[in-house]
Amino acid sequence: MNFDTLYDFLQDLQKNNNKDWMDDNRKRYKEVRDWYISWLNELDVELGKVDPNYVSIEGRKAINRINNNLMFHPSKPVYKDHFGAGMDLNEKGKQGDFYIHLGTEESFIAGGFYKPKKELLDSIRDGIDYNGKEYRKILNKKSFKETFVVIDDGDSLKTSPKGYYQDHEHIELLRLKTFAVQHDLTQKRVMQDDFMQHCVAVYKEMIPFRAYLNKAVTV
Repeated sequence: MNFDTLYDFLQDLQKNNNKDWMDDNRKRYKEVRDWYISWLNELDVELGKVDPNYVSIEGRKAINRINNNLMFHPSKPVYKDHFGAGMDLNEKGKQGDFYIHLGTEESFIAGGFYKPKKELLDSIRDGIDYNGKEYRKILNKKSFKETFVVIDDGDSLKTSPKGYYQDHEHIELLRLKTFAVQHDLTQKRVMQDDFMQHCVAVYKEMIPFRAYLNKAVTV
């Protein structure tokens, strides 16, 4: 089994997004899911080799449910069109994501804090207020800019956050409500033999970015 098989399953699911089809293809789904979990377990080991601060997580805990939450989003399809997995997570939640998204519409690797709660957002802003130059240095690194795009949630403040002046040297950063980046993937790239090594390389490039944010929310 390989990622070609995973994408084939997701494409068929997208065409038949209903419980009856899933019930008929439950065995197929479990085979694909179990294979991907094994792959995530291997990736978990490789990430631990390149980062002494990496928090190991089993693939079964990393992978997200494929069912959409219809209680809160009744208009969504019954099932997601992707497999999502969050690596390098701690139990307290005060750590930026390292997320892998493999889907029929888009595939990508992302990391950081997407619309964090007020407590975490305030801490990140405090960190930028204290040492925004270091954060800018990370964002402006050539290899970082070549690897990632900054996620824009379109929800930035129009004015300054409470406690900060309009002429603050980092005001455009302080106005943000999301601090995350994304590395887009094609299906062709995912299906190449060295995809795991590619994920490790993307993780390594993201380490300073996530380390800065993780420090900001824990200090």
